[in-house]
Amino acid sequence: MVAEIEPSNIERSFLLESLEKGIRVDGRGIYDYRTLKISCGPTAGLVEVQLGQTRVLARVSCEVTRPFPDRPTEGIVQFNAELSSMCAPGFDSSGKPSAQEVAVTRMLERVIRQSRAVDTEALCILAGEKVWTVRIDIHFLDHGGNLVDAASVAAIAALRHFRRPDVTVDGEEAIIHDVRERNPVPLSIHHTPVCVTFGFFGEAIMVLDTSLLEEQTQVSSFTVTLNSHREVCALNKAGGIPLSPGQIQRCIQIALAKVDELNEKIQEAIKQ
Repeated sequence: MVAEIEPSNIERSFLLESLEKGIRVDGRGIYDYRTLKISCGPTAGLVEVQLGQTRVLARVSCEVTRPFPDRPTEGIVQFNAELSSMCAPGFDSSGKPSAQEVAVTRMLERVIRQSRAVDTEALCILAGEKVWTVRIDIHFLDHGGNLVDAASVAAIAALRHFRRPDVTVDGEEAIIHDVRERNPVPLSIHHTPVCVTFGFFGEAIMVLDTSLLEEQTQVSSFTVTLNSHREVCALNKAGGIPLSPGQIQRCIQIALAKVDELNEKIQEAIKQ
């Protein structure tokens, strides 16, 4: 169960009055991201992302398994998100996934797996017999708001940073080489989708990258997922108020500019 600590009425009123004047409590512009830091390593597939006060750790691992019967030539990509009491005092570590954990996991599945960002056919070793199962574990270390954007950056950066063992196929036999014997190989990534999330406070006020206080006060959110080719991969709305076509188009235009910045930072972090 999640017993989230709600802000006081005074905090809500102060926040809303500030937003009506075009001022955010933390001093950012309406469409500004918080400071983003991406750290890769020391092992391949391990990435830590810090977005303001939100900290996320992504870890990619792989193992050889049997493919699904209906997709014998495709590997498997799995996601798991974990929100513990270490992340925020309102979260419980009883073991049962919370609604927010499920929501983040499903969003990552839409963003990365369903958009076919990872070439699953390249994960096939022996058709119908052996494939690579790639698992992405997302651990939230600090909850400072906007978990989805931080998780999407961490997940795609970790996938691009990951290296799997090399494989040699000889007839019906597959030899998996130890990383000490042969250099591991990167995953085949078709594109790099990332999420850009907006918070709405009524029909007239919209901000980018909500902090925890803003997230607790907003009436709805809207997430635009774009890749480096400026293609829309997914749209997701949560909350009560409806959005007009003009508002959706406005969000997409802003997200287009932000995605280029996010992809540049991901590329820089991986090169380092």
